[in-house]
Amino acid sequence: MSTDIKAPTFPESVQDGTIATWHKQPGEAVSRDELIVDIETDKVVLEVVAPADGALIEVFKGEGETVLSNEIIAKFEAGASGSVTAEAAPAEQKGAATAESNDSGDKLLSPAARKIADENNIDPASVAGTGRDGRVTKEDVLNHVKSAGSKPAAAATAPAAVAAPAAPEGDRVEKRVPMTRLRKRIAERLLEATSTTAMLTTFNEVDMGPVMELRKQYKDKFEKIHNGTRLGFMGFFVKAATEALKRYPAVNASLDNNDVVYHGYQDIGVAVSTEKGLVVPVLRSTENMSIAEVESTIRDFGMRARDGKLGIDEMTGGTFTITNGGVFGSLLSTPILNLPQTAILGMHKIQERPMAVNGEVKIRPMMYLALSYDHRLIDGKEAVQFLVAIKELLEDPARILLEI
Repeated sequence: MSTDIKAPTFPESVQDGTIATWHKQPGEAVSRDELIVDIETDKVVLEVVAPADGALIEVFKGEGETVLSNEIIAKFEAGASGSVTAEAAPAEQKGAATAESNDSGDKLLSPAARKIADENNIDPASVAGTGRDGRVTKEDVLNHVKSAGSKPAAAATAPAAVAAPAAPEGDRVEKRVPMTRLRKRIAERLLEATSTTAMLTTFNEVDMGPVMELRKQYKDKFEKIHNGTRLGFMGFFVKAATEALKRYPAVNASLDNNDVVYHGYQDIGVAVSTEKGLVVPVLRSTENMSIAEVESTIRDFGMRARDGKLGIDEMTGGTFTITNGGVFGSLLSTPILNLPQTAILGMHKIQERPMAVNGEVKIRPMMYLALSYDHRLIDGKEAVQFLVAIKELLEDPARILLEI
């Protein structure tokens, strides 16, 4: 019995999605809950899995095509052995397969394989197929590119009179790929933030010695008591930012046209870098979270972000954002606002520097802090005082617990 495979239900903030990768092709066997296709939206990559053991019969949307919420993208047959042939497929599909075979030098190509072959100007007839019935798979084309170092087919057929000088092998290689939907959305939001806000950045520095000493003293016991959760720096920064946001409500506010929305809670987004781009999952009501809960949640966010498992609801909202460029070695930077929020805190690398302490020069572990803010709502005085409050809380961590 055949069933329809549909795109997931998108939330109101997501209009449509794009077929990113088909992991299974018509005729291939599929196990229950096995990944069939990735659908990329403006915020996350959604996975569609098989509803039962069986096989795909037909694919209606190719890679790169746009899909709407709950749109039918493929037909699936439960209980099929995976040996679905062209005879079992609809006549239209057989005709398309025949045409594809003839156009490819009597080779059957999967959509992903054809896309890579076209990008690299590879003649499909020159690729040995290892798939069912001699089908050329994505892996076959990739292996062909690596092993043969294929030159563009157009270069071989171009007239000798206009032949370009041969470039040194292994040098001056160019590759053109379309920008992903997620990356395009990130670019749009960054441009919007820089062009529609009066963004300004103020800096300060914090002595991380007290926090580092506290971590060194209690990290083993902390990890043991809290079921393997490690005591990092983000827990201290989130709690310090939460306390500072309580004192300066404008930094925790957002702009909605001509209205200022003051939030009576602290939802702090933590920027996480992934292969597909930057995502910002949100810690909800951090005023009610302990340092252990903050660390555990951030660790979970990081793992699921790398695997593409974060939900859209986990990345919407937020009243303030923290980004940590220090994990990549950044010493100083100016973070860009995460609209509609009005401020973002940038953490950086801890660097030992000579500092004047009580009239003496001492080597201290210092970190630069950067606060970018929307000057339309936040005055310089508030921004500086907010950053100083975070500095004071981190240099005396007991004040975080005592909320003083």
